[in-house]
Amino acid sequence: MVYDGIILSLLIGWFRGGSLKGLANMKLRGGWLFPILLAVQFAVFFLQERVVWISNMSNGIFLLVYITGLAFLWLNRHQPGFLVIFAGVLLNFIVMAVNGGRMPVSIEAAQFLGREYIEALKAGLYGKHQAITSDTLLPFLGDIIPLSPPYPRQQVISIGDLVMNVGAFLFIQHLMLSAPRHGADDAEETTGAPAINK
Repeated sequence: MVYDGIILSLLIGWFRGGSLKGLANMKLRGGWLFPILLAVQFAVFFLQERVVWISNMSNGIFLLVYITGLAFLWLNRHQPGFLVIFAGVLLNFIVMAVNGGRMPVSIEAAQFLGREYIEALKAGLYGKHQAITSDTLLPFLGDIIPLSPPYPRQQVISIGDLVMNVGAFLFIQHLMLSAPRHGADDAEETTGAPAINK
């Protein structure tokens, strides 16, 4: 869901006169951690059904990724929107931590995703997710919000995901609007320039 929010933020920033050049001004402490954390999650997702020790340790690995991500966000808390992103990640981390390292997903909310997904979810074979049951703690923090057409991508998200998207939106708007496009600058200069009588 965060990726959807990033794309939407980029589009809105563009229509507001911002520039993608602003993204080049992004200065983050420990910025090298972010791509590594993404790579680790993708690696665990694709290898946990093929490598036994990764499967056995996947829950712990996911929690470690979240802890590292929270540390990264806290280091950069001075950046606009980062405390909001931190809050969203923390909500997801809490519900995963109290449920053995996996994100609980509502079966009812996920019905439109298909029978194969539901069966894999119930069997505990779907990445870092598991079905919400009567034993699930803090289920309201799990993936319980369905997104279906007219939304372009079908998925189920959590409250934490929504909060993260708000934070990402604020951060990207700040970056893009800090470097307005030349066309926008020129238009403002033209509008504000005094008329010259010939």
